[in-house]
Amino acid sequence: MAVPRYHDLSSIAPTENGRVTTLLPHPQPAPSAHVALRRPGAAARAAAVAFPRKDPKLNQLDVSYYGQWSKWALRLSLAEQSPPKPAVDVERLVRFLYDDLPHLFDDQGIDRTAYDERVKFRDPITKHDTISGYLFNIAFLKTVFRPDFQLHWAKQTGPYEITTRWTMVMKFMPLPWKPELVFTGTSIMGVNPETVKFCSHVDYWDSIKENEYFSLEGLRDVFRQLQYYKTPELQSPIYQILKRTGKYEVRKYAPFLVAETSGDKLSGSKGFNDIAGYIFGKNSKTEKMKMKMTTPVFTQAFDNELSKISIQFVLPLEKDLSSLRQVDGGIAAVLKFSGEPTEDIVLEKERELRSSLLRDGLKPKMGCLFARYNDPGRTWSFTLRNEVLIWLEEFELD
Repeated sequence: MAVPRYHDLSSIAPTENGRVTTLLPHPQPAPSAHVALRRPGAAARAAAVAFPRKDPKLNQLDVSYYGQWSKWALRLSLAEQSPPKPAVDVERLVRFLYDDLPHLFDDQGIDRTAYDERVKFRDPITKHDTISGYLFNIAFLKTVFRPDFQLHWAKQTGPYEITTRWTMVMKFMPLPWKPELVFTGTSIMGVNPETVKFCSHVDYWDSIKENEYFSLEGLRDVFRQLQYYKTPELQSPIYQILKRTGKYEVRKYAPFLVAETSGDKLSGSKGFNDIAGYIFGKNSKTEKMKMKMTTPVFTQAFDNELSKISIQFVLPLEKDLSSLRQVDGGIAAVLKFSGEPTEDIVLEKERELRSSLLRDGLKPKMGCLFARYNDPGRTWSFTLRNEVLIWLEEFELD
């Protein structure tokens, strides 16, 4: 808005009626200005005055006032013209992240030229403010944890903001049992409109609520995953971890073959020897072969009343035996626990998992799977790795 600019307001003299009148030169145009209106308080409104009236004969402004404040106060400030900002092609940066982030922990590494020198990095337990610190953190994780990073998606979520969803599975190499740590979550990537480079990277973990640095909940989440589990180095069904909450994981399983027989309990051993015979070469003459041992052993309940139980051995992927059953795979929620899996404990874990899924708005199917990864006769009970799985009707990774 263009407003008049007056050169001199110093020659002000009172008139007979007590009003103030001043002669002013013709107004001259001034640079554009911002006009901000603010509503005065009640006392100021009580002392409100009339706006100036122009006398056409004298080319004067008759400034009348009866108090200290007018009804509306005008605050004028000259507007400085900012230089135009470069256009930000955020979609191009999204495509760049799809290409660049998979190299986060490999020998190629990420492209540091895509980041400002002053880049803000935060996760619940880590803080850096420069690209050098950011790259140091990546190198540290690569050396100590041997991480496997999976990018699920990246999309624009603001004018200068991109959000990514990811899974990172790491093995803590300094400990003899090399525990597996799993983190899933989202990253908010901020873009500097002046440089068209990334200026911030803030991680949010799915497994905790307190994500602001420094999070004691985040630190406890790390230490909790250092628990000792003995997982045999045997072939297992292939799965991808989509999400890990504080209670369970959501996995996407590829199809796999099983040999099965009937059982009596989720944690029972009835039928175990029959299935083991298949693995160790006691199968029929047409399929006479010795198979590699696999893990885990599944015990499946087909309904919530446990009216039908089956015990299943996972078979090696290279076997193509038409007489065996193929599990189609799909999305499953998994609760992991250690210790001796008595029937009561397994049922309690199943109820705990199902309750968590319903609370989180997911749709669990009937029945469950109980997975045993170890030979109980050769493994200390406190190191046994056990899992309860419940298949999900549907799942969307938001």
